[in-house]
Amino acid sequence: MGDNMMWALVKEKPEAGLWMKRVPIPEVGPNDVKIKIHKTAICGTDVHIYQWNEWAQHTIPVGLTAGHEYVGEVVEVGPGVQGFKIGDLVSGEGHITCGKCRNCLEGHKENCKDAKGVGVNRNGAFAEYLVIPASNVWPCNPNIPEEMYAIFDPFGNATHTALSYDMLGEDVLITGAGPIGIMAAAIAKFSGARHVVITDLNQYRLDLAKKLGATRTVNLKEEKLTDVMKEIGMTEGFDVGLEMSGSPAGLSDMIHNMKHGGKIALLGLQGTETKVDLETVIFNGLNIRGIYGRKVWDTWYKMSTMVQAGLDISPIITHRFDIKDYQKGFDAMISGNSGKVVLDWSHIND
Repeated sequence: MGDNMMWALVKEKPEAGLWMKRVPIPEVGPNDVKIKIHKTAICGTDVHIYQWNEWAQHTIPVGLTAGHEYVGEVVEVGPGVQGFKIGDLVSGEGHITCGKCRNCLEGHKENCKDAKGVGVNRNGAFAEYLVIPASNVWPCNPNIPEEMYAIFDPFGNATHTALSYDMLGEDVLITGAGPIGIMAAAIAKFSGARHVVITDLNQYRLDLAKKLGATRTVNLKEEKLTDVMKEIGMTEGFDVGLEMSGSPAGLSDMIHNMKHGGKIALLGLQGTETKVDLETVIFNGLNIRGIYGRKVWDTWYKMSTMVQAGLDISPIITHRFDIKDYQKGFDAMISGNSGKVVLDWSHIND
């Protein structure tokens, strides 16, 4: 359009909603890459921003462009950038790390103490163009369908969590059948787990989890986890637990159904009021690990190679809309009767 403006989904007012408006196209610094967005996916975080919950109110600046799950093509590179060229299909790591702290220097970027989130602490990918450092750009393999790359960020959360412990032959409990919990079930099964049991209250999502590889789904409104364990012949509790719900009841359920010496990875965000039965954690020798984001780039390699080795997570994408219908996409996510929702930006200027 020549006026150096672009369309973006912006948190324009401190209230529920996102607004499509014209904003300046971001500048490209010496080590940056400008990406023309093809497709984006809606994350639970985006829903929080949309609904303007308590977390969003004290985290998100009004005026921010949301979004951090995307795939697109390189349209400009800064003079200091090597390894990327115009036309490359790319996605990107959503945590922009400082590069200078001890963890960054040791190669543990996922634990950078000053990480800034794309679409959370800086303008995001729900826009025609996104500019990020070249060190955060992931080259897409042409053999993997483009829309899969739009969900590599949450797929990465699932991968980082599920692969934080050895899965081979283990009995795995996943609490919370949101899209990330469902993908984690698929990864656990793919990695050789024996029983992969996933709990939730939402039957739509439990059915989706079944489709992706969970061996037993448990609707806690209708069944008790202890009964299901008996039914599948488990006598000592779960070996590995992946807490994906953020629900205090989910975490408590998990802690009380692990084998002694069991291992738990926590991805679901618990509130400050969550009470944890530490007596059981201590006496049962449980191992609990917090998981944040993805490992850069270990998790990304694992995702790509698992997909190439036959892991099929494509059914997790249940809804596709044109970006002009973004409202329908958010409605689908908020209803709970959806997996991942992908928004197509290719006709934004039609």
